[in-house]
Amino acid sequence: MTKNAYGHAVLALACLGIAPVAQAELEPISEQEMSEVQGQGFMAIENLTDGVHQFTRMSLTMDAETRVNADSMTLGSIDGGADFLAADVALGHIAREDGVQRIDGQTYRAGDTVPFVGLKPYIELAEVDNQLAGFRMGFREARGTFSSDMESFSGNIGLQIEQADGTTAPVTLFDANTNATHFRASHFGIAGEATDCSVSGGGNCAPLSYLRTLDIGDAPDVEGAPAKFTNDFFLSFQREGVSWQSPEGGNVIEAAKGVFLNLPTSMTLNAETVFQNGIPREQTHYIDRGNGMF
Repeated sequence: MTKNAYGHAVLALACLGIAPVAQAELEPISEQEMSEVQGQGFMAIENLTDGVHQFTRMSLTMDAETRVNADSMTLGSIDGGADFLAADVALGHIAREDGVQRIDGQTYRAGDTVPFVGLKPYIELAEVDNQLAGFRMGFREARGTFSSDMESFSGNIGLQIEQADGTTAPVTLFDANTNATHFRASHFGIAGEATDCSVSGGGNCAPLSYLRTLDIGDAPDVEGAPAKFTNDFFLSFQREGVSWQSPEGGNVIEAAKGVFLNLPTSMTLNAETVFQNGIPREQTHYIDRGNGMF
């Protein structure tokens, strides 16, 4: 372990309320005593490089099932805007009716919590020339629903759109002037000459607020099967462009300067439906206050 990695590990432990303790002396224990000890490391630390940045990733050997709500979220607020701006953000939801199969393949009764599942949370640092270039936090595996009313978005959304001819196209993020962008986007749609984000209810484009609930997860191997856990759900902050590597390898996500939210989803949406009406929001509150979250 490098000195930097050790320092980061100590800092992480301190933040968790676990202080490293130095012992004056160590005493050996017998093989019998050793055979009675079972367990595993609470934290795993990896040191990686891509030839430009050096990465230190600290993963915790713990799992979480949660349902959380935030009235509003603003990240990267500078220069008259925000990298991410959304209201009514939620992870996980509440089943509205009995017997409907959810993203995890299970069925729930009305009123049951359908949790967002995150396995092995991690924090990762990117350095160059001994200077911090960025950091991110995420889960090595994640699956569940992400609900919000987004106004400004910097990052990537892994949606597919089914067009009238039956073909599918990946979602492109746009600004209000139909310029493709991953920075402070306000709309989503299909890249093409006919796309116009100024057209309400058409033009192969719609406001990001239409994406009221997204299923976070990877496409199943067999159609109709539950979505698989994704390795690439994360939130990152960079002072320069960083190429973040998937914790399980095989994928690299390019994140530009600022805040970057990566939302991998296996959803394929019908173009006519989503551009005119959007995706319905899952229930995220138990009390009906008339704001669309019940």
